[in-house]
Amino acid sequence: MNTQPTASHFINGAYVEDKSGEEIPVIYPATGEVIATLYAATPAIIEQALAAAEAAQKEWASWTGTERGRVLRRAADIMRERNHDLSVLETFDTGKPYQETSVVDATSGADALEYFGGLAAAITGEHIQLGENFVYTRREPVGLCVGIGAWNYPTQIACWKAAPALACGNTMVFKPSETTPLCALKVAEILFEAGAPAGVYNVIQGYGAVGAALVTDRRVDKVSLTGSVPTGRKVYAAAAEGIRHVTMELGGKSPLVIFDDANLENAVSGAILGNFYSSGQVCSNGTRVFVQSGIKDAFLERLTERLKGVKMGDPQDPEVNYGPMVSERQLGIVEGFIEKGIAEGARLVTGGKRVDRPGFYIEPTVFADVTDEMTIATDEIFGPVMSVLSFETEEEVLPRANATEFGLSAGVFTADLTRAHRMVAGFEAGTCYINTYNDAPVEAPFGGSKLSGVGRENSKAAIEHYSQIKGVFVRMGDLEAPF
Repeated sequence: MNTQPTASHFINGAYVEDKSGEEIPVIYPATGEVIATLYAATPAIIEQALAAAEAAQKEWASWTGTERGRVLRRAADIMRERNHDLSVLETFDTGKPYQETSVVDATSGADALEYFGGLAAAITGEHIQLGENFVYTRREPVGLCVGIGAWNYPTQIACWKAAPALACGNTMVFKPSETTPLCALKVAEILFEAGAPAGVYNVIQGYGAVGAALVTDRRVDKVSLTGSVPTGRKVYAAAAEGIRHVTMELGGKSPLVIFDDANLENAVSGAILGNFYSSGQVCSNGTRVFVQSGIKDAFLERLTERLKGVKMGDPQDPEVNYGPMVSERQLGIVEGFIEKGIAEGARLVTGGKRVDRPGFYIEPTVFADVTDEMTIATDEIFGPVMSVLSFETEEEVLPRANATEFGLSAGVFTADLTRAHRMVAGFEAGTCYINTYNDAPVEAPFGGSKLSGVGRENSKAAIEHYSQIKGVFVRMGDLEAPF
């Protein structure tokens, strides 16, 4: 596959290049080689994208929901037809194994386009009767949206933001992460091919300065960011200055609580999915695994056994189930956390070492005897590092699970249904799981509380974040006034 895109940006229905922008080398994480070179958006490119989105918005909003939905559903079909090529590209972009990208990334993006395509016609207002008078509401687009993506799910994030935004009649300028700039261009291409008018969905590349220029532009009505808490703070503050609508999907340090009566095999599967899928580079990961003391030894033993099933290698090989970190920088961050874990007295059960091969590979790593105040138990690592903590009772574990500034996800494994529901009612987290972990169907809302973000992605809830209500009071009789 030729990984060099036609051009760096997709604006107003066409590829656009301006090589005077800062170079963005695209590095394949499995080899460390540069596989493409793109250029950051110059002020002229940023202007072109915002002007195109602004010009296209009124016409797009004038289409019926059914007409807009048809475009999104057509895009979903195209995306599914091209799933193989899109998955190969996602693997080149991120390093995640094809075994994973072929079932999670473009497919999840297509699900979002299909779901919101189906919902578009049902975005309606309501009628409120007040005697003979009445109020009716109109649900209208917010206008021009800016989407800022993270590097771990480039295709999915581009679609998770595009689908509800476009369904509601907004237009979008999307900036992918500079680490993974390739996939969003294909999303833009597909939406245009599916019949979205030129300018409805635009993609421009760049580092933080480009994001900052977008979120501070007076024409922008809404900002949706997926990223880290430090980035979120900056973007939120910049958006607040212009009183813009904001959705923030930020990081986490989520708890996964496993009780003695849990099905051991399923609990181990949940811990593996919540720590080592995508080489641990998932914001909702359950990286603090609390295991009740009676099952702890059995859990660690079975987990160690199951980790022998890791097949590391060329991520384009469908047999490979574990890939590299996304970048040299991210690998270095993870190595630093592992060193801290050892220095602070956690017991290294397995892994912990960089793998001697090209690319950014590190072994899946498990620490036991972790205590709540250790760095590996408090800070988001964003890599394949699991911290196993021990607990005795439900009353003790819930406050410990919640003792974090984050609140993205939380999970519980137990055979006791009432306990499961008590735990999720007590968790301070936006997205919870019972006897499973990290499922993210488009029909369900996804997002966090506390420092993990504001707003929700997916489900009907996303419509609330990409539209606004206009209330209209209608008086049927005469109007009195004091004079």
